Amino acid sequence: MKHGFRQSMAWLHTWSGLLVGWVLFAVFLTGTVSYFRPEISLWMRPELHGAAPNPRAADVILAELQRRAPDVPSWNIQLPTAHNPVATAFWRDRTAERGFRLIQMDPRTGGELSARGTAGGDFFYAFHFQLYSMPPLWGRWIISFCAMFMLVAIVSGIVTHRRIFADFFTFRPRKGQRSWLDGHAILAVLALPYHLMITYTGLVTLMILTMPWAIMTNFDGQRQAFNAAVFGIEQPGPRSGQAAPLTPIMPLLDEASRRWQGGQVGRITVSNPGDANATILLAQRDSERLSVSRRTVIFDGTTGAFQSAREPDAPADETRGVMYGLHIGRFGDGAVRALLFLCGLMGTAMVATGTILWAVKQRQKAGALSSPGARLVEILNVGTIAGLPIAVAVFFLANRLLPVDLPQRAEWEVRCFFIAWGIAALHPLLRRHRRAWQEQLWTGAVLFLAVPLVNAATTHSHLGATLRAGNWVLAGVDLMLLVFGVLLGATARIVGRSRPAATPNRAAEGRRAMPALAE
Repeated sequence: MKHGFRQSMAWLHTWSGLLVGWVLFAVFLTGTVSYFRPEISLWMRPELHGAAPNPRAADVILAELQRRAPDVPSWNIQLPTAHNPVATAFWRDRTAERGFRLIQMDPRTGGELSARGTAGGDFFYAFHFQLYSMPPLWGRWIISFCAMFMLVAIVSGIVTHRRIFADFFTFRPRKGQRSWLDGHAILAVLALPYHLMITYTGLVTLMILTMPWAIMTNFDGQRQAFNAAVFGIEQPGPRSGQAAPLTPIMPLLDEASRRWQGGQVGRITVSNPGDANATILLAQRDSERLSVSRRTVIFDGTTGAFQSAREPDAPADETRGVMYGLHIGRFGDGAVRALLFLCGLMGTAMVATGTILWAVKQRQKAGALSSPGARLVEILNVGTIAGLPIAVAVFFLANRLLPVDLPQRAEWEVRCFFIAWGIAALHPLLRRHRRAWQEQLWTGAVLFLAVPLVNAATTHSHLGATLRAGNWVLAGVDLMLLVFGVLLGATARIVGRSRPAATPNRAAEGRRAMPALAE
Protein backbone atom coordinates (compact mmCIF):
# COMPACT_ATOMS: atom_id res chain seq x y z
CA MET A 1 0.00 0.00 0.00
CA LYS A 2 3.04 2.30 -0.14
CA HIS A 3 1.81 3.89 -3.40
CA GLY A 4 -1.71 4.55 -2.13
CA PHE A 5 -4.97 2.67 -2.28
CA ARG A 6 -5.77 3.34 -5.94
CA GLN A 7 -2.32 2.34 -7.13
CA SER A 8 -2.52 -0.83 -5.05
CA MET A 9 -5.86 -1.63 -6.68
CA ALA A 10 -4.28 -1.05 -10.11
CA TRP A 11 -1.54 -3.55 -9.24
CA LEU A 12 -4.15 -6.05 -8.02
CA HIS A 13 -6.24 -5.49 -11.16
CA THR A 14 -3.25 -6.15 -13.41
CA TRP A 15 -2.00 -9.31 -11.77
CA SER A 16 -5.35 -10.90 -10.89
CA GLY A 17 -6.32 -10.58 -14.54
CA LEU A 18 -2.98 -11.60 -16.02
CA LEU A 19 -2.31 -14.77 -14.02
CA VAL A 20 -5.48 -16.49 -15.22
CA GLY A 21 -6.16 -14.34 -18.28
CA TRP A 22 -5.65 -17.10 -20.84
CA VAL A 23 -8.02 -19.49 -19.09
CA LEU A 24 -10.56 -16.66 -18.72
CA PHE A 25 -10.29 -15.88 -22.44
CA ALA A 26 -11.05 -19.51 -23.32
CA VAL A 27 -13.90 -19.65 -20.80
CA PHE A 28 -15.44 -16.39 -22.05
CA LEU A 29 -15.20 -17.40 -25.72
CA THR A 30 -16.61 -20.91 -25.33
CA GLY A 31 -19.26 -19.69 -22.89
CA THR A 32 -20.32 -16.98 -25.35
CA VAL A 33 -20.65 -19.52 -28.16
CA SER A 34 -22.69 -21.72 -25.78
CA TYR A 35 -25.56 -19.22 -25.83
CA PHE A 36 -26.43 -20.87 -29.16
CA ARG A 37 -25.67 -24.40 -28.05
CA PRO A 38 -28.94 -25.97 -29.40
CA GLU A 39 -28.57 -24.25 -32.76
CA ILE A 40 -24.95 -25.35 -33.12
CA SER A 41 -25.80 -28.94 -32.16
CA LEU A 42 -28.54 -29.01 -34.80
CA TRP A 43 -26.26 -27.43 -37.46
CA MET A 44 -23.65 -30.09 -36.79
CA ARG A 45 -26.18 -32.88 -37.48
CA PRO A 46 -27.35 -32.12 -41.03
CA GLU A 47 -29.13 -35.48 -41.19
CA LEU A 48 -31.71 -34.05 -38.75
CA HIS A 49 -32.45 -30.85 -40.66
CA GLY A 50 -35.53 -32.34 -42.29
CA ALA A 51 -37.34 -32.88 -38.97
CA ALA A 52 -40.54 -30.92 -38.52
CA PRO A 53 -42.60 -30.14 -35.38
CA ASN A 54 -45.66 -32.10 -34.40
CA PRO A 55 -48.18 -30.93 -31.76
CA ARG A 56 -48.77 -34.56 -30.73
CA ALA A 57 -45.06 -35.40 -30.51
CA ALA A 58 -45.32 -36.57 -26.87
CA ASP A 59 -48.05 -39.07 -27.73
CA VAL A 60 -46.11 -40.45 -30.71
CA ILE A 61 -42.84 -40.78 -28.81
CA LEU A 62 -44.36 -42.49 -25.77
CA ALA A 63 -46.07 -45.02 -28.01
CA GLU A 64 -42.74 -45.79 -29.67
CA LEU A 65 -40.93 -46.13 -26.33
CA GLN A 66 -43.57 -48.56 -25.07
CA ARG A 67 -42.73 -50.69 -28.08
CA ARG A 68 -38.93 -50.33 -27.89
CA ALA A 69 -38.18 -50.36 -24.15
CA PRO A 70 -41.22 -51.46 -22.11
CA ASP A 71 -39.37 -52.89 -19.10
CA VAL A 72 -36.79 -50.21 -18.24
CA PRO A 73 -36.94 -48.27 -14.93
CA SER A 74 -37.72 -44.93 -16.55
CA TRP A 75 -37.89 -42.89 -19.75
CA ASN A 76 -36.59 -39.35 -20.01
CA ILE A 77 -37.89 -37.39 -22.99
CA GLN A 78 -36.83 -33.95 -24.18
CA LEU A 79 -39.59 -32.57 -26.38
CA PRO A 80 -38.78 -30.67 -29.59
CA THR A 81 -38.59 -26.87 -29.61
CA ALA A 82 -38.26 -24.13 -32.20
CA HIS A 83 -34.47 -24.23 -31.73
CA ASN A 84 -34.30 -28.02 -31.98
CA PRO A 85 -37.18 -29.74 -33.83
CA VAL A 86 -35.93 -33.22 -32.84
CA ALA A 87 -37.05 -35.12 -29.73
CA THR A 88 -34.49 -36.87 -27.53
CA ALA A 89 -35.16 -39.99 -25.45
CA PHE A 90 -32.92 -41.48 -22.77
CA TRP A 91 -33.19 -44.67 -20.73
CA ARG A 92 -30.94 -47.06 -18.80
CA ASP A 93 -29.92 -50.21 -20.63
CA ARG A 94 -27.33 -52.58 -19.19
CA THR A 95 -26.80 -54.18 -22.59
CA ALA A 96 -25.74 -50.87 -24.13
CA GLU A 97 -22.08 -49.97 -24.48
CA ARG A 98 -22.20 -47.17 -21.89
CA GLY A 99 -25.06 -48.52 -19.79
CA PHE A 100 -27.70 -46.26 -21.35
CA ARG A 101 -29.28 -45.40 -24.67
CA LEU A 102 -29.73 -41.88 -26.01
CA ILE A 103 -31.53 -41.55 -29.33
CA GLN A 104 -32.89 -38.78 -31.55
CA MET A 105 -36.51 -39.33 -32.57
CA ASP A 106 -38.69 -37.93 -35.34
CA PRO A 107 -41.59 -36.11 -33.61
CA ARG A 108 -43.92 -37.02 -36.51
CA THR A 109 -43.33 -40.79 -36.63
CA GLY A 110 -41.42 -41.65 -33.44
CA GLY A 111 -38.78 -43.37 -35.53
CA GLU A 112 -35.11 -43.15 -34.58
CA LEU A 113 -33.17 -40.59 -36.59
CA SER A 114 -29.65 -41.57 -37.55
CA ALA A 115 -27.13 -38.74 -37.48
CA ARG A 116 -23.37 -38.42 -37.55
CA GLY A 117 -21.57 -38.60 -34.25
CA THR A 118 -20.65 -35.13 -33.04
CA ALA A 119 -19.86 -33.32 -29.82
CA GLY A 120 -21.98 -30.43 -31.13
CA GLY A 121 -22.60 -27.35 -29.04
CA ASP A 122 -22.25 -29.48 -25.92
CA PHE A 123 -18.47 -29.39 -26.43
CA PHE A 124 -18.29 -25.61 -25.95
CA TYR A 125 -20.68 -25.82 -23.00
CA ALA A 126 -18.61 -28.51 -21.25
CA PHE A 127 -15.32 -26.75 -22.02
CA HIS A 128 -16.71 -23.53 -20.59
CA PHE A 129 -17.27 -24.81 -17.06
CA GLN A 130 -15.02 -27.87 -16.73
CA LEU A 131 -12.41 -27.60 -19.54
CA TYR A 132 -13.97 -30.66 -21.24
CA SER A 133 -11.10 -33.16 -21.36
CA MET A 134 -10.01 -32.74 -17.75
CA PRO A 135 -11.54 -34.80 -14.94
CA PRO A 136 -14.79 -32.89 -14.22
CA LEU A 137 -13.97 -32.20 -10.55
CA TRP A 138 -10.54 -30.77 -11.37
CA GLY A 139 -11.86 -28.73 -14.27
CA ARG A 140 -14.63 -27.16 -12.21
CA TRP A 141 -12.25 -26.31 -9.39
CA ILE A 142 -9.92 -24.57 -11.84
CA ILE A 143 -12.81 -22.61 -13.36
CA SER A 144 -14.04 -21.60 -9.89
CA PHE A 145 -10.56 -20.42 -8.95
CA CYS A 146 -10.25 -18.37 -12.16
CA ALA A 147 -13.74 -16.90 -11.73
CA MET A 148 -12.79 -15.67 -8.26
CA PHE A 149 -9.73 -13.96 -9.77
CA MET A 150 -11.98 -12.45 -12.44
CA LEU A 151 -14.32 -10.99 -9.82
CA VAL A 152 -11.33 -9.47 -8.01
CA ALA A 153 -10.08 -8.00 -11.31
CA ILE A 154 -13.47 -6.44 -12.07
CA VAL A 155 -13.93 -4.87 -8.63
CA SER A 156 -10.35 -3.59 -8.49
CA GLY A 157 -10.76 -2.23 -12.02
CA ILE A 158 -13.84 -0.26 -10.94
CA VAL A 159 -11.87 1.23 -8.04
CA THR A 160 -8.97 2.03 -10.34
CA HIS A 161 -11.02 3.96 -12.90
CA ARG A 162 -11.38 7.52 -11.71
CA ARG A 163 -12.86 8.57 -15.05
CA ILE A 164 -15.23 5.64 -15.52
CA PHE A 165 -18.01 7.78 -17.06
CA ALA A 166 -15.64 9.61 -19.40
CA ASP A 167 -14.06 6.32 -20.47
CA PHE A 168 -17.48 5.26 -21.72
CA PHE A 169 -17.21 7.91 -24.46
CA THR A 170 -13.45 8.00 -25.05
CA PHE A 171 -11.65 6.21 -27.84
CA ARG A 172 -8.61 7.60 -29.64
CA PRO A 173 -7.83 5.46 -32.71
CA ARG A 174 -4.35 4.97 -34.18
CA LYS A 175 -2.61 6.04 -30.99
CA GLY A 176 -0.77 2.80 -30.28
CA GLN A 177 -0.94 1.74 -26.65
CA ARG A 178 -3.32 4.61 -25.91
CA SER A 179 -5.86 3.12 -28.32
CA TRP A 180 -5.52 -0.34 -26.74
CA LEU A 181 -6.03 1.20 -23.30
CA ASP A 182 -9.10 3.11 -24.49
CA GLY A 183 -10.49 -0.04 -26.09
CA HIS A 184 -9.94 -2.08 -22.94
CA ALA A 185 -11.69 0.58 -20.84
CA ILE A 186 -14.64 0.90 -23.21
CA LEU A 187 -15.14 -2.86 -23.38
CA ALA A 188 -15.00 -3.05 -19.58
CA VAL A 189 -17.34 -0.10 -18.91
CA LEU A 190 -19.86 -0.61 -21.71
CA ALA A 191 -20.84 -4.11 -20.54
CA LEU A 192 -19.86 -3.72 -16.87
CA PRO A 193 -23.24 -4.94 -15.49
CA TYR A 194 -22.93 -8.04 -17.68
CA HIS A 195 -19.34 -8.71 -16.58
CA LEU A 196 -20.31 -8.49 -12.91
CA MET A 197 -23.41 -10.61 -13.43
CA ILE A 198 -21.79 -13.37 -15.47
CA THR A 199 -18.80 -13.71 -13.14
CA TYR A 200 -20.74 -13.74 -9.88
CA THR A 201 -23.50 -16.03 -11.18
CA GLY A 202 -20.82 -18.34 -12.56
CA LEU A 203 -19.50 -18.73 -9.03
CA VAL A 204 -23.05 -19.38 -7.81
CA THR A 205 -23.50 -22.24 -10.28
CA LEU A 206 -20.48 -23.99 -8.73
CA MET A 207 -21.12 -23.05 -5.11
CA ILE A 208 -22.16 -26.57 -4.11
CA LEU A 209 -18.69 -27.69 -5.18
CA THR A 210 -16.73 -24.87 -3.54
CA MET A 211 -18.91 -24.50 -0.41
CA PRO A 212 -20.40 -27.92 0.39
CA TRP A 213 -20.55 -27.42 4.16
CA ALA A 214 -24.34 -26.85 4.26
CA ILE A 215 -24.91 -30.25 2.65
CA MET A 216 -22.47 -32.01 4.93
CA THR A 217 -23.90 -30.34 8.06
CA ASN A 218 -27.66 -30.25 7.42
CA PHE A 219 -28.04 -33.47 5.45
CA ASP A 220 -25.30 -35.59 7.04
CA GLY A 221 -23.58 -35.79 3.66
CA GLN A 222 -26.63 -37.45 2.05
CA ARG A 223 -26.66 -35.97 -1.46
CA GLN A 224 -29.96 -37.59 -2.47
CA ALA A 225 -31.76 -36.04 0.50
CA PHE A 226 -30.24 -32.68 -0.40
CA ASN A 227 -31.37 -32.99 -4.03
CA ALA A 228 -34.90 -33.87 -2.98
CA ALA A 229 -35.15 -30.93 -0.55
CA VAL A 230 -33.49 -28.24 -2.70
CA PHE A 231 -34.09 -29.27 -6.31
CA GLY A 232 -37.21 -31.38 -5.96
CA ILE A 233 -35.48 -34.46 -7.36
CA GLU A 234 -37.36 -37.33 -5.79
CA GLN A 235 -36.57 -41.03 -6.12
CA PRO A 236 -39.42 -43.02 -7.73
CA GLY A 237 -41.10 -45.80 -5.82
CA PRO A 238 -40.50 -49.50 -6.55
CA ARG A 239 -42.35 -51.43 -9.23
CA SER A 240 -45.42 -53.30 -7.99
CA GLY A 241 -45.06 -56.14 -10.47
CA GLN A 242 -48.62 -55.59 -11.67
CA ALA A 243 -48.85 -54.63 -15.34
CA ALA A 244 -50.96 -51.61 -16.26
CA PRO A 245 -51.11 -49.43 -19.40
CA LEU A 246 -50.05 -45.80 -19.34
CA THR A 247 -52.70 -43.13 -19.28
CA PRO A 248 -52.99 -40.89 -22.38
CA ILE A 249 -50.37 -38.13 -22.19
CA MET A 250 -52.06 -35.26 -24.04
CA PRO A 251 -54.65 -34.46 -21.31
CA LEU A 252 -51.81 -34.32 -18.78
CA LEU A 253 -49.91 -31.83 -20.95
CA ASP A 254 -53.02 -29.65 -21.13
CA GLU A 255 -53.47 -29.84 -17.35
CA ALA A 256 -49.84 -28.86 -16.73
CA SER A 257 -50.12 -25.95 -19.15
CA ARG A 258 -53.26 -24.75 -17.37
CA ARG A 259 -51.48 -24.84 -14.00
CA TRP A 260 -48.58 -22.85 -15.49
CA GLN A 261 -50.83 -20.19 -17.04
CA GLY A 262 -50.04 -21.28 -20.58
CA GLY A 263 -46.51 -22.57 -20.02
CA GLN A 264 -45.42 -25.51 -22.14
CA VAL A 265 -43.94 -28.85 -21.13
CA GLY A 266 -40.30 -29.28 -22.09
CA ARG A 267 -39.40 -32.58 -20.46
CA ILE A 268 -41.27 -35.78 -19.56
CA THR A 269 -40.02 -38.40 -17.11
CA VAL A 270 -41.98 -41.65 -16.88
CA SER A 271 -40.98 -43.84 -13.92
CA ASN A 272 -41.91 -47.54 -13.82
CA PRO A 273 -43.57 -47.51 -17.28
CA GLY A 274 -46.07 -50.33 -17.83
CA ASP A 275 -46.46 -50.90 -14.07
CA ALA A 276 -49.32 -50.04 -11.71
CA ASN A 277 -46.91 -47.77 -9.76
CA ALA A 278 -45.99 -45.72 -12.81
CA THR A 279 -45.70 -41.95 -12.41
CA ILE A 280 -45.39 -39.21 -15.04
CA LEU A 281 -43.42 -36.06 -14.21
CA LEU A 282 -43.83 -33.03 -16.46
CA ALA A 283 -41.32 -30.16 -16.28
CA GLN A 284 -41.80 -26.73 -17.80
CA ARG A 285 -39.51 -25.52 -20.57
CA ASP A 286 -36.43 -23.67 -19.34
CA SER A 287 -36.81 -21.07 -22.09
CA GLU A 288 -40.11 -19.84 -20.61
CA ARG A 289 -38.76 -18.80 -17.23
CA LEU A 290 -35.82 -16.78 -15.97
CA SER A 291 -35.29 -19.18 -13.07
CA VAL A 292 -34.05 -22.70 -13.79
CA SER A 293 -35.46 -24.05 -10.52
CA ARG A 294 -37.61 -27.07 -11.33
CA ARG A 295 -41.29 -26.34 -11.90
CA THR A 296 -42.98 -29.72 -12.16
CA VAL A 297 -46.27 -31.58 -11.95
CA ILE A 298 -46.52 -35.30 -11.13
CA PHE A 299 -49.43 -37.50 -12.19
CA ASP A 300 -50.34 -41.13 -11.59
CA GLY A 301 -49.10 -42.97 -14.65
CA THR A 302 -52.08 -45.31 -14.98
CA THR A 303 -55.07 -43.17 -13.93
CA GLY A 304 -53.78 -39.70 -14.76
CA ALA A 305 -54.74 -38.47 -11.31
CA PHE A 306 -52.85 -35.43 -10.03
CA GLN A 307 -50.35 -36.33 -7.29
CA SER A 308 -48.19 -33.29 -6.55
CA ALA A 309 -46.72 -30.10 -7.96
CA ARG A 310 -43.55 -28.21 -7.23
CA GLU A 311 -43.38 -24.44 -7.41
CA PRO A 312 -39.93 -23.06 -6.54
CA ASP A 313 -41.15 -20.35 -4.17
CA ALA A 314 -38.53 -20.71 -1.41
CA PRO A 315 -36.41 -17.52 -1.44
CA ALA A 316 -33.03 -19.28 -1.44
CA ASP A 317 -34.07 -21.77 -4.11
CA GLU A 318 -35.55 -19.10 -6.38
CA THR A 319 -32.58 -16.77 -5.87
CA ARG A 320 -30.18 -19.49 -6.96
CA GLY A 321 -32.48 -20.46 -9.83
CA VAL A 322 -32.63 -16.89 -11.13
CA MET A 323 -28.85 -16.45 -10.91
CA TYR A 324 -28.29 -19.75 -12.68
CA GLY A 325 -30.85 -18.75 -15.32
CA LEU A 326 -29.16 -15.40 -15.87
CA HIS A 327 -25.84 -17.14 -16.37
CA ILE A 328 -26.90 -19.68 -18.99
CA GLY A 329 -29.33 -17.35 -20.78
CA ARG A 330 -31.89 -19.95 -21.86
CA PHE A 331 -34.80 -17.70 -20.89
CA GLY A 332 -34.39 -15.27 -23.78
CA ASP A 333 -35.66 -15.24 -27.32
CA GLY A 334 -33.32 -14.75 -30.24
CA ALA A 335 -32.89 -11.00 -29.66
CA VAL A 336 -32.09 -11.41 -25.95
CA ARG A 337 -29.59 -14.19 -26.57
CA ALA A 338 -28.01 -12.15 -29.36
CA LEU A 339 -27.52 -9.30 -26.87
CA LEU A 340 -25.98 -11.69 -24.34
CA PHE A 341 -23.78 -13.06 -27.12
CA LEU A 342 -22.58 -9.54 -27.96
CA CYS A 343 -21.82 -8.81 -24.30
CA GLY A 344 -19.94 -12.10 -24.09
CA LEU A 345 -17.81 -11.14 -27.09
CA MET A 346 -17.06 -7.82 -25.40
CA GLY A 347 -15.97 -9.68 -22.27
CA THR A 348 -13.75 -11.93 -24.38
CA ALA A 349 -12.16 -8.91 -26.06
CA MET A 350 -11.76 -7.18 -22.69
CA VAL A 351 -9.71 -10.10 -21.33
CA ALA A 352 -7.67 -10.25 -24.56
CA THR A 353 -6.83 -6.53 -24.59
CA GLY A 354 -5.86 -6.67 -20.92
CA THR A 355 -3.24 -9.38 -21.43
CA ILE A 356 -1.97 -7.68 -24.60
CA LEU A 357 -1.60 -4.34 -22.78
CA TRP A 358 0.58 -5.92 -20.11
CA ALA A 359 2.88 -7.46 -22.73
CA VAL A 360 3.14 -4.18 -24.65
CA LYS A 361 4.03 -2.21 -21.54
CA GLN A 362 6.66 -4.73 -20.53
CA ARG A 363 8.23 -4.57 -23.99
CA GLN A 364 8.30 -0.76 -23.81
CA LYS A 365 9.99 -0.81 -20.43
CA ALA A 366 12.60 -3.37 -21.48
CA GLY A 367 13.24 -2.05 -24.99
CA ALA A 368 15.09 -4.67 -27.04
CA LEU A 369 15.96 -6.75 -23.97
CA SER A 370 12.62 -8.41 -23.28
CA SER A 371 12.54 -10.58 -20.15
CA PRO A 372 11.76 -14.32 -20.40
CA GLY A 373 8.53 -13.74 -18.49
CA ALA A 374 7.36 -11.05 -20.92
CA ARG A 375 8.29 -13.25 -23.88
CA LEU A 376 6.29 -16.13 -22.36
CA VAL A 377 3.25 -13.84 -22.00
CA GLU A 378 3.59 -12.78 -25.64
CA ILE A 379 3.72 -16.40 -26.79
CA LEU A 380 0.70 -17.33 -24.65
CA ASN A 381 -1.18 -14.30 -25.97
CA VAL A 382 -0.73 -15.34 -29.58
CA GLY A 383 -1.35 -19.04 -28.93
CA THR A 384 -4.52 -18.37 -26.93
CA ILE A 385 -6.10 -15.20 -28.31
CA ALA A 386 -5.38 -15.97 -31.97
CA GLY A 387 -4.95 -19.73 -31.64
CA LEU A 388 -8.23 -20.63 -29.93
CA PRO A 389 -10.40 -19.18 -32.74
CA ILE A 390 -8.36 -21.30 -35.19
CA ALA A 391 -9.19 -24.39 -33.12
CA VAL A 392 -12.90 -23.45 -33.06
CA ALA A 393 -12.96 -23.09 -36.86
CA VAL A 394 -11.17 -26.44 -37.27
CA PHE A 395 -13.77 -28.04 -34.99
CA PHE A 396 -16.57 -26.88 -37.32
CA LEU A 397 -14.64 -27.97 -40.41
CA ALA A 398 -13.95 -31.39 -38.89
CA ASN A 399 -17.69 -31.86 -38.45
CA ARG A 400 -18.19 -31.57 -42.19
CA LEU A 401 -14.98 -33.21 -43.46
CA LEU A 402 -14.50 -36.27 -41.24
CA PRO A 403 -16.06 -39.46 -42.65
CA VAL A 404 -19.62 -39.83 -41.40
CA ASP A 405 -19.07 -43.47 -40.39
CA LEU A 406 -15.74 -42.85 -38.65
CA PRO A 407 -15.56 -44.76 -35.32
CA GLN A 408 -15.49 -42.41 -32.32
CA ARG A 409 -16.28 -39.56 -34.64
CA ALA A 410 -17.30 -37.11 -31.90
CA GLU A 411 -14.01 -37.72 -30.10
CA TRP A 412 -12.10 -37.10 -33.34
CA GLU A 413 -13.79 -33.72 -33.73
CA VAL A 414 -12.53 -32.78 -30.28
CA ARG A 415 -9.07 -34.16 -31.07
CA CYS A 416 -8.93 -32.00 -34.20
CA PHE A 417 -9.77 -29.00 -32.00
CA PHE A 418 -6.94 -29.66 -29.56
CA ILE A 419 -4.44 -30.61 -32.28
CA ALA A 420 -5.11 -27.33 -34.09
CA TRP A 421 -4.82 -25.38 -30.83
CA GLY A 422 -1.57 -27.16 -29.96
CA ILE A 423 -0.04 -26.25 -33.33
CA ALA A 424 -1.17 -22.64 -32.87
CA ALA A 425 0.41 -22.58 -29.41
CA LEU A 426 3.78 -23.77 -30.81
CA HIS A 427 3.74 -21.49 -33.86
CA PRO A 428 4.77 -18.23 -32.06
CA LEU A 429 7.90 -19.99 -30.79
CA LEU A 430 9.16 -20.10 -34.39
CA ARG A 431 8.08 -16.68 -35.69
CA ARG A 432 8.59 -13.05 -34.83
CA HIS A 433 5.92 -11.69 -32.53
CA ARG A 434 4.08 -9.37 -34.95
CA ARG A 435 4.38 -11.87 -37.81
CA ALA A 436 2.94 -14.63 -35.59
CA TRP A 437 -0.07 -12.45 -34.79
CA GLN A 438 -0.73 -11.67 -38.44
CA GLU A 439 -0.33 -15.24 -39.63
CA GLN A 440 -2.63 -16.72 -37.00
CA LEU A 441 -5.30 -14.04 -37.35
CA TRP A 442 -5.35 -14.45 -41.15
CA THR A 443 -5.43 -18.24 -40.75
CA GLY A 444 -8.42 -17.98 -38.41
CA ALA A 445 -10.19 -15.61 -40.81
CA VAL A 446 -9.70 -17.93 -43.79
CA LEU A 447 -10.83 -21.00 -41.83
CA PHE A 448 -14.00 -19.34 -40.53
CA LEU A 449 -14.90 -18.03 -43.99
CA ALA A 450 -14.28 -21.51 -45.37
CA VAL A 451 -16.78 -23.24 -43.06
CA PRO A 452 -19.96 -22.01 -44.85
CA LEU A 453 -18.35 -22.88 -48.22
CA VAL A 454 -17.51 -26.41 -47.06
CA ASN A 455 -21.01 -26.69 -45.61
CA ALA A 456 -22.47 -25.75 -49.00
CA ALA A 457 -20.27 -28.33 -50.74
CA THR A 458 -21.12 -31.20 -48.37
CA THR A 459 -24.77 -30.66 -47.36
CA HIS A 460 -28.04 -29.28 -48.68
CA SER A 461 -28.42 -26.94 -45.67
CA HIS A 462 -26.31 -24.11 -47.08
CA LEU A 463 -27.03 -20.40 -46.76
CA GLY A 464 -28.79 -20.22 -50.10
CA ALA A 465 -31.28 -22.87 -49.03
CA THR A 466 -31.76 -21.86 -45.39
CA LEU A 467 -32.21 -18.16 -46.13
CA ARG A 468 -34.69 -18.93 -48.90
CA ALA A 469 -36.65 -21.18 -46.52
CA GLY A 470 -36.51 -18.64 -43.69
CA ASN A 471 -34.70 -21.15 -41.46
CA TRP A 472 -32.84 -18.68 -39.26
CA VAL A 473 -31.74 -21.36 -36.80
CA LEU A 474 -29.39 -22.91 -39.36
CA ALA A 475 -28.68 -19.76 -41.36
CA GLY A 476 -27.74 -17.94 -38.16
CA VAL A 477 -24.87 -20.36 -37.49
CA ASP A 478 -23.41 -19.85 -40.97
CA LEU A 479 -23.78 -16.08 -40.65
CA MET A 480 -22.13 -16.10 -37.23
CA LEU A 481 -19.15 -17.99 -38.67
CA LEU A 482 -18.85 -15.49 -41.50
CA VAL A 483 -18.91 -12.58 -39.04
CA PHE A 484 -16.14 -14.20 -37.00
CA GLY A 485 -14.08 -14.57 -40.16
CA VAL A 486 -14.57 -10.94 -41.12
CA LEU A 487 -13.68 -9.74 -37.61
CA LEU A 488 -10.50 -11.79 -37.53
CA GLY A 489 -9.53 -10.56 -40.99
CA ALA A 490 -10.14 -6.94 -39.97
CA THR A 491 -8.05 -7.44 -36.83
CA ALA A 492 -5.23 -8.96 -38.90
CA ARG A 493 -5.22 -5.87 -41.16
CA ILE A 494 -5.12 -3.56 -38.13
CA VAL A 495 -2.19 -5.48 -36.67
CA GLY A 496 -0.39 -5.26 -40.01
CA ARG A 497 -0.89 -1.47 -40.22
CA SER A 498 -0.18 -0.67 -36.57
CA ARG A 499 2.99 1.18 -35.66
CA PRO A 500 5.81 -0.44 -33.67
CA ALA A 501 5.63 -0.30 -29.90
CA ALA A 502 6.33 3.10 -28.40
CA THR A 503 9.67 3.96 -26.88
CA PRO A 504 10.06 3.96 -23.11
CA ASN A 505 9.69 7.78 -23.09
CA ARG A 506 6.37 7.56 -24.90
CA ALA A 507 5.32 4.83 -22.53
CA ALA A 508 6.07 7.14 -19.62
CA GLU A 509 3.97 9.81 -21.32
CA GLY A 510 1.10 7.32 -21.57
CA ARG A 511 1.45 6.49 -17.88
CA ARG A 512 1.22 10.18 -16.99
CA ALA A 513 -1.99 10.39 -19.01
CA MET A 514 -3.51 7.44 -17.13
CA PRO A 515 -1.48 6.93 -13.94
CA ALA A 516 -3.91 4.60 -12.21
CA LEU A 517 -3.89 1.95 -14.92
CA ALA A 518 -0.25 2.27 -15.92
CA GLU A 519 1.32 1.65 -12.56
